[in-house]
Amino acid sequence: MRLHNFVSMKLRYFFGAIFLSVILHSCVVLSTKKYKALVSERDSLATRTGILEDEVAKLKADTARLGAQVRDQKQQLNNLQHQINDLEGAYNTLNGKFTRLNDKLSTVNSNLNSSSSRVNQLSDDLKKREARLNEVEEMLHKRDEAANALKAKLQDALLGFKQNGLTVDIKNGKVYVSLSEKLLFPSGSIVIDEHGKQALAQFAVVLNKEMDINIAVEGHTDDKKVINLGQIKDNWDLSVLRATSVCRYLTEIEKVDPHRLTATGTSEFQPISTENTAEARAENRRIEIVLTPKLDELYNLIDK
Repeated sequence: MRLHNFVSMKLRYFFGAIFLSVILHSCVVLSTKKYKALVSERDSLATRTGILEDEVAKLKADTARLGAQVRDQKQQLNNLQHQINDLEGAYNTLNGKFTRLNDKLSTVNSNLNSSSSRVNQLSDDLKKREARLNEVEEMLHKRDEAANALKAKLQDALLGFKQNGLTVDIKNGKVYVSLSEKLLFPSGSIVIDEHGKQALAQFAVVLNKEMDINIAVEGHTDDKKVINLGQIKDNWDLSVLRATSVCRYLTEIEKVDPHRLTATGTSEFQPISTENTAEARAENRRIEIVLTPKLDELYNLIDK
């Protein structure tokens, strides 16, 4: 704008000079020399005016081009600002997600630490249980060894009575000595005969040497009903009274510690054989003496 004003001012001066020279020419007759000088000056001014006009046109073109560049750059700046705004929005969204994920991660880490502590505790408990299980297995192994050794001693001590219905077996770590009715009692009686006393005497020798053994005496009958046995009303009475007769003989005559003994009767309800034959019924009429090694240490381990 300033350049344009400057050019216009120069043109005004130029034309003013021409106008002045015309007025003067009309009043004063110029010499040829002066006239040529004025014409030369006029031509020079015309040339300079053309040059200045070209420069003005060029400056206008440059101004238009620069204006277009400025507008383009403003548009680019606006586009960049929109992109920045979009990126800021995306960043805020991602930052929110990151915060939530971080909170979840903190929760997971807390749960993981809690679970890890629980796993360590369970691992310690498992090791303790394994140690106890090993101790129990060792005790059971000792129980089985003791039962086998006791069985061998009883078989040796009662070898002479084997043919008279005496057997020695092991079940679940316990030694079962089974004595048939004919070895101990007359039919329907609760009084031990002499042959039975001999067997119990040999049996007591082993019991008095093996003090760490509990003794359970069980009486068993067949399914025939008791008839005309006086104070004995039924097979329950018969099974219990025979068991107490054996306990009484072992404690009073053979001096076995009574604290070690229990007497029970099962009547006909735990038979060896369920066949309806005389041989099966004879097999069911018996006294079973169950010998259990004392395993207080084992029971203490199980109760822990």
